[in-house]
Amino acid sequence: MYTRSLPLSAALCDFALPETWWHDRPKKRHGRYAAVQFAACFALLSMASSASAQTSSESYPTRPVRWVVGFPAGGSSDIVARILSDWLQARLGRPFLVENKPGAGSNIATEAVVNAPPDGYTLGSVTSANAINATLNKSTLSFDLRKQIAPIAGSARGPSIMVVNPSVPVRTVAEFIAYAKANPGKINMGTPGVGTTGHMAGELFKAMTGVDLVHVPYRGSAPALTDLVGGQVQVMFDAMITTLPHIRSGKLRALGVTTATRSEVLSDLPAIAETVPGYEAVIWYGVGAPRGTPADIVSKLNREINAGLASQKIKSQLAQLGSKPIALSPAEFGAFVQSETEKWEKVISLSGTKID
Repeated sequence: MYTRSLPLSAALCDFALPETWWHDRPKKRHGRYAAVQFAACFALLSMASSASAQTSSESYPTRPVRWVVGFPAGGSSDIVARILSDWLQARLGRPFLVENKPGAGSNIATEAVVNAPPDGYTLGSVTSANAINATLNKSTLSFDLRKQIAPIAGSARGPSIMVVNPSVPVRTVAEFIAYAKANPGKINMGTPGVGTTGHMAGELFKAMTGVDLVHVPYRGSAPALTDLVGGQVQVMFDAMITTLPHIRSGKLRALGVTTATRSEVLSDLPAIAETVPGYEAVIWYGVGAPRGTPADIVSKLNREINAGLASQKIKSQLAQLGSKPIALSPAEFGAFVQSETEKWEKVISLSGTKID
């Protein structure tokens, strides 16, 4: 018998029916037959869509994935991204290529990620700098991090170290507070720049202790540390990876770490919170993608990243940076970013910090 297909191009809806079906059906039932036809097609297409989504997750990635980092190569953000990109490449069989786009406190890189296709082939580092920028650069940002970035996973968190030039006559955080209060406005605090994590750690310290330190911003950590070693500035809050060599050489004196508890790398060094209860200024790293990235791809990346963070190899690599893994679900990482953003919003407001 000759058959005729209904007018849908999708093969799934290419039903074979008798040629006389269309002409012989009762006129008053046209709507019913059309409804049945549509329902059948919709059900089949939904099943196909679900199967396609599962297949895309199972086969992902099928080409190289770009991982955008908002800081120069060799810094802690870059190192963490490369550790995890190597892990993902080994696990998923495709290159995960780190692309450094430094500038504007990582905003240039974040903007590039926000504007990329939400297909899972562009990832971006999300860091403590983003939580600060959300308030500090609010009037000039072309994006809203919380609305336009899909959180994927946490990566690591670690301390900055409060360091002083050895000429400063203090050896503990308590002694520094007393010395600063006895010399208001006479101690220079160097930072890598306005709004950096080092700057905010210092502003939080000032707010919680009531000391008067003079902020001296630099264009990056390296020149600030050079002047700290030279004595042009007296105190600084900076990442462990950059300060540790100077501490071990005796060129700088460490007073405390900015995490709530002591670091395993310098276990004899107290946490600032032991003297200033509640103080915590963590440098943290995570991963995000453009909002709208398929949920199954986000879940797959989260599982693989968390597997890496649980491995002894990556734990050891992060420990060399003074950091610890932070294994979180996408929702948990999103909540963490929100909490950090709200925290630094308060500090920025209290300190009156502004970008000139």
